[in-house]
Amino acid sequence: MTTIRIGLAGCGFVSELHMHAYRRVYGVDVEVKAVAARGEQVVDFARRHRIPTAYRSFRDLIADGEIDVVDICTPPNLHASMIVEAMQAGKHVICEKPFSGYFGRDGDTAPIGKHVPKARMYERVLEEMEATRAAINRTGKLFMYAEDWIYAPAVTKTVEILKATKDKILFMKGEESHSGSHAAHAARWAMTGGGSLIRMGCHPLSAVLYLKQVEAKARGETIGVASVICDVGNVAACLRPEERTVLRANPVDVEDWGMLSVTFSDGTKATVFSGDMILGGVRNLIETHTSSGALYANITPNTHMMTYQTSEEKLADVYITEKVDRKIGWQYVCLEEEWTRGYLQEIQDFMECVATGRQPLSDLALAFETIKVNYAGYWAAEEGRRVTL
Repeated sequence: MTTIRIGLAGCGFVSELHMHAYRRVYGVDVEVKAVAARGEQVVDFARRHRIPTAYRSFRDLIADGEIDVVDICTPPNLHASMIVEAMQAGKHVICEKPFSGYFGRDGDTAPIGKHVPKARMYERVLEEMEATRAAINRTGKLFMYAEDWIYAPAVTKTVEILKATKDKILFMKGEESHSGSHAAHAARWAMTGGGSLIRMGCHPLSAVLYLKQVEAKARGETIGVASVICDVGNVAACLRPEERTVLRANPVDVEDWGMLSVTFSDGTKATVFSGDMILGGVRNLIETHTSSGALYANITPNTHMMTYQTSEEKLADVYITEKVDRKIGWQYVCLEEEWTRGYLQEIQDFMECVATGRQPLSDLALAFETIKVNYAGYWAAEEGRRVTL
């Protein structure tokens, strides 16, 4: 069996999750051969994960003739250019969310999140995504969109039930929220392309778009997004410094609260919420209400295991779940978090796609539509009206 050789771009939090998943791929021979990042930490990352080569340059990574797949786990403002460069160098590409975004152009007044009209952002993002999609298609290589929610067991079971029942989805409600990112770039539009709605809300948004297409295929229908309304804000701006004891988010020109509502062409609805001021760990939830049932996908938190503990010190080396600010009291312990949230299944699917040439569940079309709808939401929020797509 031919070994699939991976080159990682980036060595942060998401790269750690992907490494955990690569070690658990079965039925396909996979080796993470190289990692590239500019900081000194790349050397330690390579040593800890026994990766043979550490590059300081993305160009050096994609020039490595032994690498088959480049896995892009870098800040969002680098994604589009890295996708195109890697695929033009003959590599298949895995790219973390978001697929694209508006990160500023010459002549923009900084900070761009406060000064550049969202209608202009929407137009420019669509132009860039069209160009990126065309470049991808010319290479003939696989593009794999790393949207873990599509692979989360609670979502895949929802898919199984929808296919079996062929029920009409009437309404979906999704959320990803937590207490705020500790990454400095998360505070600035020029680095992330938006705030909580694109950093976190993109996950439930991709899920509702995906589930609606599952329904459409099962019922032999054609369904698209008809219109979007949205509201965003920086609700934590009202806090005094001494009140920010547990919230990490401190936005410069992005939102820390966002709610987007989608109307589909069949008249049905979906609402997505994201917030950077929600305590108690990460909330990854999606409800699906159909013509004859209801499905509640509680990705996290869930009740696989609950604990009540009284000593923070004794639990210093015990992992509970992402973003929880304390370990005492009642806690929802996330067991096998990488499996529960779909990272293992995502990488398994991608490696099978590279080995066989088939398309992934989470593909270019989903990546494109998610960003299109998200930016339509920003436009709708700024102008206080419904945007028709």
